[in-house]
Amino acid sequence: MERWKGRVALVTGASVGIGAAVARALVQHGMTAVGCARSVDKIEKLAAECQSAGYPGTLIPYKCDLSIEEEILSMFSAIKTLHQGVDVCINNAGLARPEPLLSGRTEGWRTMIDVNVMAVSICTREAYQSMKERSIDDGHIININSMNGHSVVPQSVVHFYSATKYAVTALTEGLRQELREAKTHIRATCISPGLVETGFAFKLHDNDPERAAATYESIRCLKAEDMANAVIYVLSAPPHVQIGDIQMRPTEQVS
Repeated sequence: MERWKGRVALVTGASVGIGAAVARALVQHGMTAVGCARSVDKIEKLAAECQSAGYPGTLIPYKCDLSIEEEILSMFSAIKTLHQGVDVCINNAGLARPEPLLSGRTEGWRTMIDVNVMAVSICTREAYQSMKERSIDDGHIININSMNGHSVVPQSVVHFYSATKYAVTALTEGLRQELREAKTHIRATCISPGLVETGFAFKLHDNDPERAAATYESIRCLKAEDMANAVIYVLSAPPHVQIGDIQMRPTEQVS
């Protein structure tokens, strides 16, 4: 991670869970992490904690609604003005709404598409353009995917979500191919976890907190820190090593 010291990383969805853990880990390794979310209160608190702990990097909170393209473009413009640009882009923000294919609300489907697919694509494009205009040839784009992007489980409430994560799988490989066509050494990786103990299930089952809690109580889940460790592993790989995907589940998870 030595070569990333002082470099700039964007982490989307950095207020809680995996995003917060990743932002903290990057700052611990000396990076300038721009953490964005619709609400930055928790990121501001995390930034203060990182500063108090004496971490060598800096966490910069940025308020951004990723479902609105203009806000994403404004964020990249601000990063360019303040920090020259983005060297690492971690597309972490994602959500699931309980909208089955036969009875789901269009609004819920559209929200998942906007955040899980469109925002990932827009941030990826803008990050690449930021790297290209500064002749950055060693950047990295990391998409936080899901095991739901590799297999469809028999749970109707996550079928549309699964489709958006299959899209992330295709987008990451497509990105890798386009980066090769562009004759660049910028790398593209996705990390696909199974059950991670975060607030994710509580948002999915927001009308049934008991069901959400049960999701994490049935087995010993992955922690957000496990995901942060995977991100550090990916970034630490030698420049000639392209890690395409890390698929990781709790040891006790069946499917």
